[in-house]
Amino acid sequence: MSEQSLQEESKELEIDILDIIRKIIAIRKKLYKAVIIGLVIGIIVGLSIPKEYTVRVTLSPEMGGEKGNSGIAGVAASFLGGGTGIKSGTDALNASLSSDIVSSTPFLLELLNMEVVDNEGEPKMLSAYLMTESSPWWNYVIGLPGIINSLVKSWFIQEEISSKEKLQGRLIILTKDENAQIGALKKKITATVDKKTAITSVNVTLQDPKVAAIVADSVVHRLQEYIISYRTSKAKEDCVYLEKLFEERKQEYYVAQKKYADYVDAHDNLILQSVRAEQERLQNDMNLFYQVYSQVANQLQVARAKVQEGKPVFAIVEPAVVPIESSSMRRSIYIFLFVFLSIFGTIGWFLLGKAFMSAFKNEVKM
Repeated sequence: MSEQSLQEESKELEIDILDIIRKIIAIRKKLYKAVIIGLVIGIIVGLSIPKEYTVRVTLSPEMGGEKGNSGIAGVAASFLGGGTGIKSGTDALNASLSSDIVSSTPFLLELLNMEVVDNEGEPKMLSAYLMTESSPWWNYVIGLPGIINSLVKSWFIQEEISSKEKLQGRLIILTKDENAQIGALKKKITATVDKKTAITSVNVTLQDPKVAAIVADSVVHRLQEYIISYRTSKAKEDCVYLEKLFEERKQEYYVAQKKYADYVDAHDNLILQSVRAEQERLQNDMNLFYQVYSQVANQLQVARAKVQEGKPVFAIVEPAVVPIESSSMRRSIYIFLFVFLSIFGTIGWFLLGKAFMSAFKNEVKM
């Protein structure tokens, strides 16, 4: 390409830019109006969206895994002579499922019944507090048909579900309000787990900073209890079974011991061979029952140690702190965004939109 052609192209580009600038200057009054409209819309939107506060709690849980004989149960087994027959394995549930636990319906349903205290110092149930949180006005406009429909239905159908009816076997029956609140909580309460470090982060976003901190602390506490309960449930079941087995073997040993003692007392002065044979048989039975009784006692002690060993340790890295600043977008950003969109839309319409529309109309007429 020659130097002359490059100069011609640069001149055409300068002419095009100057032409665009002249067109923009020509519509400056319209741009002023667009700035005012964008400013008003930005202020309305910024004031309509309520402030929200996010509380973040991080904890480092002990992950379940194969511990071998290094744990409390292993020490107990070694001390009691080993051979207990109870093996340690990887748990079916660990902290990696925290996000699924926190978003589960039973977990959130239990959370709705907790008591919170807002900034005004008024105690109330979390379900009642959620009813007081505000929403942008356009949500009410969009949801107006559904609200009217619900009101009409409520006149004819009285929906009351008692606490006994909520849980029927494995089924959970929810009212519409509870279902809506649980859906809202699933968005407001989240838990994430770093796969590399196993650090669990719980985020709670609510409009009241104090309530957000209380809920975040409660979520972490209930999450710990849930995981501990699950991790130790098998060991507790083993303890219950072994305690029952221990009592049965103990009674069998006591019965055999009493039979042997009664027989020895009754035939103390007799030296017949048949008497000695029966005495030896009863003594062997008593020793056998004692061995079984002793083994079950050892297994019971190891199972009790496994309950304590199965409890994971949770180190709270960052506790729940009442936030001072809101986590929602600042109102100035909304204003800037809508002003920018108004200016950009106005320029785009007068430079490209009108020409495109006129060309489209001409194509339709032809």
